[in-house]
Amino acid sequence: MSQDLRDFLKQLDQDGEVKHVTEEVKREYEISTLIMELEKEHRYPVMVFDQVENSAFPVVTSILSTRERFGKGLGVDASKVAETYAKRIKNRIEEVKVIDNPPFADHCLTGDDIDLYKLPITVHFPIDAGPYVTSGLCVAKDPESGVETLGFHRMQLKSKDTLGISLHSRQRLWEYFRRSEEKGESLEAAIVIGVHPNIALGSMALVPYDQGKYGAIAGLFGEPLEVALCATVNLQVPAYAEIVLEGEILADVREKEGPFAEFTNYACYRSTENVFKVKAIRYRQNAFYHDLTPGMSSEHITVVALQREGDVLNALHQTLPNIKAVHAPFSACGLFHCYISMKKIAEGQPMQAIYAAFAVDHNIKMVVVVDEDVDVFNEEEVLWALATRLQADKGVSILPQHLGMGVTLDPSTDELSRTSKMGIDATKPLSGFAPKIQLDDEVREAVQRLLKYAK
Repeated sequence: MSQDLRDFLKQLDQDGEVKHVTEEVKREYEISTLIMELEKEHRYPVMVFDQVENSAFPVVTSILSTRERFGKGLGVDASKVAETYAKRIKNRIEEVKVIDNPPFADHCLTGDDIDLYKLPITVHFPIDAGPYVTSGLCVAKDPESGVETLGFHRMQLKSKDTLGISLHSRQRLWEYFRRSEEKGESLEAAIVIGVHPNIALGSMALVPYDQGKYGAIAGLFGEPLEVALCATVNLQVPAYAEIVLEGEILADVREKEGPFAEFTNYACYRSTENVFKVKAIRYRQNAFYHDLTPGMSSEHITVVALQREGDVLNALHQTLPNIKAVHAPFSACGLFHCYISMKKIAEGQPMQAIYAAFAVDHNIKMVVVVDEDVDVFNEEEVLWALATRLQADKGVSILPQHLGMGVTLDPSTDELSRTSKMGIDATKPLSGFAPKIQLDDEVREAVQRLLKYAK
């Protein structure tokens, strides 16, 4: 399987999913506004903007907007993406394949030639503090164990060689930087822009702190991850990245960053206010710049939802039989709510599933468990189960806010980013419940001949 985003985009183009805008577009608002307008119409083409003002780099966006695209990246049907991710992410391949002359070595800017303004870094929404890199995956190593991580972090353009970066997830990169700063050292890092969807999805994986992300990503490909050495920092990065920014996150330096239009559909003023200093800009011949529309867009949320579903599935399968499906809905930003369907064979299993899901990720605020006859990908069915199978005094469990760790970007959390959590058992009792109305399958097939009269 090719690990090059360009090959993936060629396939999408052959499938008619890529559209080009040939007239010049502005850096402020136009690209993100067009994408949000298309999403209102439930349209998710990959958009290529051939001419962006004051930049020689074209912009590509909406690459990660649909489950179907991730399915193509994994080579499976869209309905099997979370399940496939859950299986493959456990099949770690630790060795990497080092590419000696990676495509991004075609061009290298250092010293006075560094100029981030040459990249078409855009301003997405009026609330944003300035232009933001939104698709960049930040690569770094644990200063203690040496294992690598990479993940999405928002980065505000501050000057020709400086980005503001927020580590508000309080996960691996935040901890690796904390350890480095504790030693009085800056943390070497690299920002990769324009990578295969499997790399974007695998970057979200929840893996132990003593294991690297690359082994998990390789499991998604089913082969060693192809990487290349950076020129100015001691890091290996995905070999086919379109653009690589090498540098370091500065110790003992903080600078205001934000506000920024986050996936919650709110402006976020919270930030760790870290600073990334660029030592080199490297990029491919005819490189394009991947811009991910922030806010509550499909490209911002789908990748998060798929990872959440897969990791919760893995946790549930360890302790419970008969789990049917897990869904992290768009309505909850792909992060805060989790719907689980299962065949209950003993009372108490739904609550076991609820707390297993909470243990996977501190971002989850509400878990709803329903029976196997409920399609968790259809929120109307989930709400129907809540309306007809739930008595709140029996089926709802609440963890108080002062006990629950939340996510900093959630505007409803307190000043310490704590959140309450709610688990809902919306399953039927094992016996004595009213039967669900069903249609006769033979008659359903027979009446297909009559549908033409309704057209």
